[in-house]
Amino acid sequence: MPAAEVDVDEELVQALLAAQHPDLAGLPLRLLANGWDNVSYRLGTDLVVRLPRREVAAVLLEHEQRWLPVLAPRLPLPIPAPVRIGRPQGTYPWSWSVVPWLVGESAAVTPLRDPTATAAVLGGFLRALHQPAPGDAPRNPWRGVALAERAPSVYERAKLLAQQVDTIVALWEGVVRTPPWPGPAVWLHGDLHPGNILVRNGCVSAVLDFGDLTSGDPATDLSVAWMLLPPSARAAFRASSREASNAIDDDTWMRARGWALALGLVFLAARDDAVLTAVGRVTIDAVLSDDALTDRNRGDPTGDPPSTSVERIAEAQHQDVDVAPGCRGRQRG
Repeated sequence: MPAAEVDVDEELVQALLAAQHPDLAGLPLRLLANGWDNVSYRLGTDLVVRLPRREVAAVLLEHEQRWLPVLAPRLPLPIPAPVRIGRPQGTYPWSWSVVPWLVGESAAVTPLRDPTATAAVLGGFLRALHQPAPGDAPRNPWRGVALAERAPSVYERAKLLAQQVDTIVALWEGVVRTPPWPGPAVWLHGDLHPGNILVRNGCVSAVLDFGDLTSGDPATDLSVAWMLLPPSARAAFRASSREASNAIDDDTWMRARGWALALGLVFLAARDDAVLTAVGRVTIDAVLSDDALTDRNRGDPTGDPPSTSVERIAEAQHQDVDVAPGCRGRQRG
């Protein structure tokens, strides 16, 4: 994890609240997370204060401040749209946010009660999100772009898996020839992996962390199918991610598989985050084991792996990587 460019502590947060949102300053405050981009403090029982710790993250947080209040009303799941906005003050140089506390546990470590129902809920969320974006939507050089632009990262990170590098490269070179997205640039979450999905009582309850919010090819977000869902639930996810009259075409689904491979390799390289590394391992295994012909025929594989995605992520945390030398509903590069 990169070093913080500004140290954020409880004293600083209290001072910012007292000066800019004094009605909130008396609420209990405790450190929640000191992440890759932001520091988060729980504020009372219903709120979270998010403050960038690096300049690059400050720009991303401003994107959330600008666009999440616009997107939230049209989405079927809660998202952390800011309820208060803070501005630079004193020694703290960036904007910051107060967002709702969203109840749930990470989908990376919490079992799903009904994966097929989860697939339908997530698909419905993306169907609502993946609408044409305005021309001033945030730009992101790592997400939503043509799949071929991911090639240097894929080739470099494939070396992490010495025994599988030839298989990965062969699959990638087949997928990357898929025709690019021909439609308008649509809104994208940009980082939709299990760690950014909340689960409550076995059901998806919210979607977090829109720092990579951008527009482009919907296949970027559809890649979550290989990160979270068993094979038998992917058909339901694909069907619910688009209106029946405008079903997801085979090329988009194949690009989504390519994005899953590319992002799985990124996550695998996150050596300081055991859960995200395990998500990468599980995602790559799912992509490599998924039969391309089955994908193109939109069929349902005959059987799921014997364990859930959560169990596979837990198992992957204890694996040595062969490194070359019922519901309704950050590492970049």
